[in-house]
Amino acid sequence: MIKLRSKRFCRSSFKLGGNGNNNGSSSNNVKEAAARGCGGINSSHEIKWELRPGGMLVQKRESGCEGEGSITIRVSAVSKWHDISIESTSTFGELKMILSMVSGLEPREQRLLFKGKEREDNEFLHMVGVRDKDKVLLLEDPAIKEMKLHGLRGGQPIGTAYRTISV
Repeated sequence: MIKLRSKRFCRSSFKLGGNGNNNGSSSNNVKEAAARGCGGINSSHEIKWELRPGGMLVQKRESGCEGEGSITIRVSAVSKWHDISIESTSTFGELKMILSMVSGLEPREQRLLFKGKEREDNEFLHMVGVRDKDKVLLLEDPAIKEMKLHGLRGGQPIGTAYRTISV
């Protein structure tokens, strides 16, 4: 965690240039505003910063905000529902690992859809917008499903679609 002192930016009722009098009253106004803080708030308040996975430096959230801690995701797998509890800062790849234990599908066989888009394994849940009690759709990869079907057939050659008729 990175701690930085913040500079308070605010609108004030005075102008830095003053009203045309250069007797130093504008600098007194600036000093008073700086001592008072922005809007009368104590300027000794320290803002905590965090570095997000995407590399963006943002203000750290309060502990009571959503997005931190454990969330419950409802995963729909064709005709079954799974309620999964996971950290909100996890990735879709980590969600696939949990789902592989529940559904029996390997992570490479799974396709996860959220808000109508297939999500990559390295995408973070909170960065995409997954919140508590959101739904995620689990589908089996059609290419791997087809390979399984061909594998079940065994070494049987593909039958011919015609017969030779002799007269």
